[in-house]
Amino acid sequence: MDVATIGGLIIGVGAVLVSFLLEGGHLSAIVQPPAMLIVIGGTIGASIVTTSLKTLLKIPDFLRLAFTGKSPNPLATIDMIVMMSEKARKEGILGLEGDLHRISDPFFKKAIQLLIDGTEGSVLKRILETEIAYTEDRHKKGILFFQKMGGFSPTLGIIGTVLGLIHTLGSTSDAERMATAIAGAFIATLWGVALANLCYLPLSDKLKLRHEEELGNLDLIMEGVIAIQSGDNPRIVKTKLISFISPNLREVE
Repeated sequence: MDVATIGGLIIGVGAVLVSFLLEGGHLSAIVQPPAMLIVIGGTIGASIVTTSLKTLLKIPDFLRLAFTGKSPNPLATIDMIVMMSEKARKEGILGLEGDLHRISDPFFKKAIQLLIDGTEGSVLKRILETEIAYTEDRHKKGILFFQKMGGFSPTLGIIGTVLGLIHTLGSTSDAERMATAIAGAFIATLWGVALANLCYLPLSDKLKLRHEEELGNLDLIMEGVIAIQSGDNPRIVKTKLISFISPNLREVE
């Protein structure tokens, strides 16, 4: 599990709820099915219109990536590529076939398999770049979906509040009851803004972070495999790949 994602949501939601309770509020006051139905149902419906069924079916995968995804380890990847570079110089490219079972990353394994199969350099690079482009496209769909939910949610909250006010102002003449009903009408706005800023938009940003991390790792792998094919000295290969990671990680290396 991603501690940052779960911890952040708990802290954010907890801070709002605790502050509400400290001010004398009650949870029953904000748990209103009509407001929740308008905001959550309306947001989901509007977001569905903007995307495809294929993307909708991948929402569980997007959530799993946000909550349980792990950041790639670039140093481990570099060590593996440098080891393969040394082996390729000693035994030839075909000598890498015995290392395929040690590679868990599908992109990495595919790249090495293409290398072993004798794929020409420019063709190899084009295939890997195309794979990266499709991966980027898939990631962006998840990011945009939650961004759209974050945009629709506050608006649906306002719509819910307006509907509540219309009903309240048109059906009561008691000032005290009217004040209570008006306060209740604003619960929809609360749900809309809270869900957007505590859930949908943070999840979108988390997916964007995962996206950037994975693309960086894929670029690193592609550069390393091409360097192996070119027969570069392992020290040169390592120097090239180290430039892909941040300075603080280089110090660890």
